[in-house]
Amino acid sequence: MLYDGLTVLQHRGQDAAGIMTAHKGRLHLRKDNGLVRDVFKQNHMLSLLGHMGIGHCRYPTAGSSSSCESQPFYTNSPYGLALAHNGNLTNSHELASDLKNSNFRHVNTDSDSEMLLNILADELLKQNSHPLNVDQIFDAVAQLYKRCRGGYSVVCLINGHGILAFRDPFGIRPLVFGSRKSVY
Repeated sequence: MLYDGLTVLQHRGQDAAGIMTAHKGRLHLRKDNGLVRDVFKQNHMLSLLGHMGIGHCRYPTAGSSSSCESQPFYTNSPYGLALAHNGNLTNSHELASDLKNSNFRHVNTDSDSEMLLNILADELLKQNSHPLNVDQIFDAVAQLYKRCRGGYSVVCLINGHGILAFRDPFGIRPLVFGSRKSVY
């Protein structure tokens, strides 16, 4: 289902593609530069196990076009967290400094997506709970809204919890979230 969705959205981003899935507490990732059909061969699809996942087609607006900036991005702490996003942060330099100096989080790229991932991870850690409840997840997003300026739409996989989708408070970037009841 993720592959099919990315194929339909290929026109929105042709530089890179990626899928992250979760299965029995483990995350499975495949991402690279190129078109969806070139990034995902049969052997790659067979290794993307799980009952939930997120995907992304990339058209770079910030950062470089190297494969290390293809999405989804992930971090192991907390919970195992993967994020894909579309948009731009207007305060990315300030956020990068805060992440490094105040939150002690390491960011590997100049990608806004990786910054959003680490800010969400930091806000989820502040909830100091395992497992999280839905109110704590929504509180973490509310705190992210206070820190991040710009237009963005985000999908996030929280291992052991589910899929989260949100957009900037002003709705600058559109977001549609769907599921199939006929598919497990």
